Amino acid sequence: MGQGHDHGVSATASNERKIAIAAVLTGSFMLAEVFGGIVSGSLALIADAGHMLTDFASLLLAWGAIRLSRRPATWKRSYGYDRFSVLAAFVNGLSLFLIAAWIFYEAVKRFREPVEVLGGLMFWVAVAGLAVNIVAFWMLTRGEGSNLNVRAAALHVLGDLLGSVGAIVASIVIMLTGWMPIDPILSVFVTALILRAAYRVVKESASILLESAPEGLEAEKIKAAILEGVPGVTEVRHIHAWSITEERPMLTLEIDAEAGTEHRAMREAVKALLHERFDVDHVTAEIDVTEGQGAGARLGPA
Repeated sequence: MGQGHDHGVSATASNERKIAIAAVLTGSFMLAEVFGGIVSGSLALIADAGHMLTDFASLLLAWGAIRLSRRPATWKRSYGYDRFSVLAAFVNGLSLFLIAAWIFYEAVKRFREPVEVLGGLMFWVAVAGLAVNIVAFWMLTRGEGSNLNVRAAALHVLGDLLGSVGAIVASIVIMLTGWMPIDPILSVFVTALILRAAYRVVKESASILLESAPEGLEAEKIKAAILEGVPGVTEVRHIHAWSITEERPMLTLEIDAEAGTEHRAMREAVKALLHERFDVDHVTAEIDVTEGQGAGARLGPA
């Protein structure tokens, strides 16, 4: 029951391939960074390795979500599996808050009980990690930037990238001055930067999962546009806007029309207006004519 729709095409082959490559890069380097963090005693490196571990899991989740979203719609799941990618983005965003809580906890412990850090080893491991993260982040941010699932995955990698930068700075300070508190301080600072972006991803994905109206699809604006732009419309009621993914807005509404209105012409006019003004292509509308035309006529999905 695919109904001929090709929604979510931008988040298929291209996104799947680059997320897979980013996952391989991240997973491969993660083990080296864990070893380097343990040997050097650096919380910044261990925190970054923790980021990379969850990044590897989140990238696999994002990759699996894209593959699942490509499955055709069925009678039971008439919208297909696209929303699983939104769920993956939501889980990935929440995981960043858990990582941040762990890093803050470890930082407090380091302030109370300072640990000797090997600045030289920390520096070279962080430089290698930075190179890996730059490549992965560059791949994830090329094109299709509106896909929430890819943005969440890229945000995880950005956290690693900034973590590597923080570890490099901390290692230089340690090598030059021997001041060990710089390690947990920069770990907390980098994590705080990531939390703001993580909040946006969680907020957007939660809004979609709760079927909130997408930004720009306010009921009053839609009603005013149809009343003004489509001849023969006397009232617009029961407007419901939501989205399957951030790329698939949906809209249902009821229209009261003047007697004698040609339903097909009104249908096409409503579709064209909503596409042009609000960039919505999937519309289900019902036309009710109360004067002499019997039961209302239902307009199918646009």
